[in-house]
Amino acid sequence: MSTSSSAPPRHVRFETTDYDRAAEFLTEVYGTTMRMTGRRVGYAFRFTQMTTSAFSVGTAGQTDDMSIDIVEPPASLYLLRPRGTVVDYRSAQADHRIGPAELYIASTGQDGSPYRVRWTNGVIEATALPFPLLDQVAAVDGEPVRFTDLRPHDEQAARHLAATTDHLIEALRRYPEVMAQPLVASTSGQMLCAAVLTAFPNTALREPTIEDRHDSHPRTLRRAIAFIDDNAHEEITVADIAAAANVTARALQHAFRRHRATTPMGYLRLVRLRQAHQDLLAADPTTRVTVTEVAARWGFFHPGRFARYYRETYGCSPYQTLLRDAL
Repeated sequence: MSTSSSAPPRHVRFETTDYDRAAEFLTEVYGTTMRMTGRRVGYAFRFTQMTTSAFSVGTAGQTDDMSIDIVEPPASLYLLRPRGTVVDYRSAQADHRIGPAELYIASTGQDGSPYRVRWTNGVIEATALPFPLLDQVAAVDGEPVRFTDLRPHDEQAARHLAATTDHLIEALRRYPEVMAQPLVASTSGQMLCAAVLTAFPNTALREPTIEDRHDSHPRTLRRAIAFIDDNAHEEITVADIAAAANVTARALQHAFRRHRATTPMGYLRLVRLRQAHQDLLAADPTTRVTVTEVAARWGFFHPGRFARYYRETYGCSPYQTLLRDAL
């Protein structure tokens, strides 16, 4: 289980017309040396970044034909999405051209090999996910997860990942106080990692072994459910649940699919929804408690989606539950 800060997401804005200053700034932000080259007179560079305890989203725009060399081992995996431009990506393992709105990852693993990103007169969106968080969500026993291709499996996986990223960016912009809540930061980071792991080929995408299938019996499910029920208020991952059940993550996932037709995190969401329901029943509307506050307390960061989950489960809106005596 992890512990995150409740500090609000950090927003950074930066502008310059100097290549060297832009490179120095990006080196400071990402903690890895960057080199930038260009020629155009009247050059302009603009950067914004939103950072949570689990991930960050940066947007870099510039007005020249520019190259950035990443020459030191990265601490994070970078998810790149050009916005209205074309990006050339080159490393020892790959040489790709990334079109507008396409999603690529800027590393094929954690080996620290250098790579170059080059683009012309446009904007790149870069989402950074720490490798330790990816490993926790992937729950690959005894080894770090490694990505075997820069490109998504297929168009459907890419669309789902793009929608997840856009959903989180919208929440960061519209609900910064909500995104600061510990369970929200944990849930959103895990959601994004899961979408990346589903979209891109990697070493965590393995079918359950014979031993995993043998371990996915009802006793495993009971141990896992007991752990989730007791710790839903904590920042728990699939790896935490699997460890509590004394099985591999694959065995855990198979047990939930086999016996409950859901996933461990799907069951965790249901438990947290139930806790939010109890809090709404116990709340006194005259104290100005809001549905958004209660939802965030239990890891739900988008009011619209929370309301939909709630109505599907309880047959009414969360506002009707909160204001039941006043209606």
